[in-house]
Amino acid sequence: MNTHIALYISNKNDKHQLIERIIDGQLFDGFSNLKGAVFSEIILNQFIQEEIIHEHFDVLTDTKNSLQKSSEGERKKALLNHLILQNPEYLIADNVFGNLDTSAQAEIQQTLKQLSLKIPIIQITNRVGDILSFIDKIYRLQENTLVPINDINFLKVETHTLFVESLPKNHHSTLKKINPLVTFKNVSVNYGDRPILNTINWEIKSGEFWQLKGPNGSGKSTILSMISGDNPKAFLQDITLFGMKKGSGETVWDIKRHIGYFSSDMLRGFLRSDSIENMIISGFFDSIGLYKFPLERQTLIAHQWLRILNMFDIKETNFLSLSTGHQRLVLIARAMVKQPPLLILDEPTNGLDDVDAQLFTQLVNKIASESDTAILYVSHRQEVGLKPDFIYELVPNENGSIGKIVSS
Repeated sequence: MNTHIALYISNKNDKHQLIERIIDGQLFDGFSNLKGAVFSEIILNQFIQEEIIHEHFDVLTDTKNSLQKSSEGERKKALLNHLILQNPEYLIADNVFGNLDTSAQAEIQQTLKQLSLKIPIIQITNRVGDILSFIDKIYRLQENTLVPINDINFLKVETHTLFVESLPKNHHSTLKKINPLVTFKNVSVNYGDRPILNTINWEIKSGEFWQLKGPNGSGKSTILSMISGDNPKAFLQDITLFGMKKGSGETVWDIKRHIGYFSSDMLRGFLRSDSIENMIISGFFDSIGLYKFPLERQTLIAHQWLRILNMFDIKETNFLSLSTGHQRLVLIARAMVKQPPLLILDEPTNGLDDVDAQLFTQLVNKIASESDTAILYVSHRQEVGLKPDFIYELVPNENGSIGKIVSS
């Protein structure tokens, strides 16, 4: 009978090194001489890079699409099926449910459960709730040493009030007060013969906190790209963004200056060695790095955000030296320094551990309660304690997804 193991880690652990130690047999006996496979976004990104550089598709989805042009659910299912066909003697499963809707989660879990009858599975997770049902033993890392966990309640995260400083008060802005911020009227979108959205009617008003939900492929990314001005299909629709009728001569930058944006994918773009302070100040200029001398008022606002994040005393520290979770807090502050009318958070907690997810939740709730900024939060994961006012759900059908408001 196979023994299945879960490693519960934090964002401070080096996941690449951890996987290498498992493969080399340094953490668990008996794996160094076996043929293993790694089911991870790390491997997924390597395949996507191969597609981009060499236009060679080693892994195809059920619909014969490349990984790059597929949804997250399609990508993960395709990778897992590809790995299983290699007949591995054990599988390392990392961040199994990241960015997956409930249907895809159930499908992946069932596939892994069937595979567990044949080979050992080592799960790497930073969320207690993601531990697979068939896991036999749970360990955590303490100074690179495995420590067994016999009681899963030991891993529960205690709630503390963390951000006590008040948000910066409204400062002078060249942006006019506009309400509603976003209006969609009977918006329908097709890509070729494939219908995506079907008569979407939706309005986002100042200060509202919305969660946008829907399964993979339901059109969430299409809606976000239309709001942010990046989707040319918006020109054919009855859409008004920040008082500007789409197609009335506005530019993408006219729209984007009203929006603060954060996605978990953004971290890949911030590779410069900048201080935490400069990273936050750069939000005034929408730049990666600080190339302009900030105004005194801008520096003071950045310092207020540093105090909110409890990072004022380490403001000169290199941004890249922070944990993943604390980097995301800084980038949310960076998005908020201009006090934008709308803050978009796209899968912001993917890959976060339980502790950093709690930090994120408290900060977003604080922004929602203490500012006029509307929040649009897009995620499959319902974070404990996160309190959106409204939920807009996309429901797929053969004519494209319809939208409905459901209770939060």
